[in-house]
Amino acid sequence: MSFKATVIRHQAMVDGLFSLEPQIDTLIKHVASALANGNKVLFFGNGGSASDAQHLAAEFVVRYKEHRQPYAAIALTTDTSILTAHGNDYDFSTIFDRQIEALAKPGDIAIGLSTSGNSDNVINGFKVAKAAGCWTCAFTGQSGGQLLTQADSCIQVPSQETARVQEGHIIIGHWLCEALDQAISAQ
Repeated sequence: MSFKATVIRHQAMVDGLFSLEPQIDTLIKHVASALANGNKVLFFGNGGSASDAQHLAAEFVVRYKEHRQPYAAIALTTDTSILTAHGNDYDFSTIFDRQIEALAKPGDIAIGLSTSGNSDNVINGFKVAKAAGCWTCAFTGQSGGQLLTQADSCIQVPSQETARVQEGHIIIGHWLCEALDQAISAQ
């Protein structure tokens, strides 16, 4: 596979992101409102999506570009003791449930990342988050998988290739950080 072929597939995915503007506008409105009301964002996913969840939570808490107040966010993928204890004592398919039960409050936002849209632990996490009064947004690949009907909003990156979907998730996440910085500094 040539570098050029990879970049062409990446560019096709990026070009397809323009069609997601309505869902992305909804996402920024919900997240900005939640943060303005003292709520937080919970990020979670598996594997590469777990890393992306951590990356985005770090951008929220530390900063994206400019120095600003931190945004309340946490990645539910970072505490190895909680993850391994829950996986051992209960089940891997519910590893995010306990953390959401412990941390989520009405008005919080739960953002679950799953390239397939079929990760049982993200689906289960959304069920618990909704019961806690959170608004849920899934970042998925083209099909949306089961999360298409489980999340309040599903942002479906227009690709079936895992790497391209994950690249799309980070582009959307970085845009969200930039848009939040602009929206909040304008207040």
